[in-house]
Amino acid sequence: MRGLAMRMSAIGLAAIGSAAMVVPAAPAEGQRNSLAMLDQIESGRWEIRLRDATRRTYPVCVGNGRQLIQLRHEALACDRVIVDDRPDEVTVQYTCRGRGYGRTSIRRETNRLLQIETQGIAEGLPFEFAAEARRTGSCS
Repeated sequence: MRGLAMRMSAIGLAAIGSAAMVVPAAPAEGQRNSLAMLDQIESGRWEIRLRDATRRTYPVCVGNGRQLIQLRHEALACDRVIVDDRPDEVTVQYTCRGRGYGRTSIRRETNRLLQIETQGIAEGLPFEFAAEARRTGSCS
């Protein structure tokens, strides 16, 4: 967890990048798009508050809710597999060849309030954290 805090504070999570995605072909007519819930998340400045004893917060500029899948592997092109895709909760497992992997669940309370749980391996070390993400305004 110390590595997460140091890394998150060092970059401010401002440069979370989009990643390549492995998903099934386009949905049949009448079905919703994969990870549609994340596409409904409001863009802008978000505050990530860890749900641990520290309760530390980290600002992040989010252009797309899909960016929240890889908080520990930001800006890396990773292969993704959708494990669960429901209207208010998604779980995605991803692998960043030679850089680690993770599994993230995001539950939407509103389009401005999310619960995030993630775990995996980053920089050769295990990580696991739970956080609340709340939209706080526009990115500056």
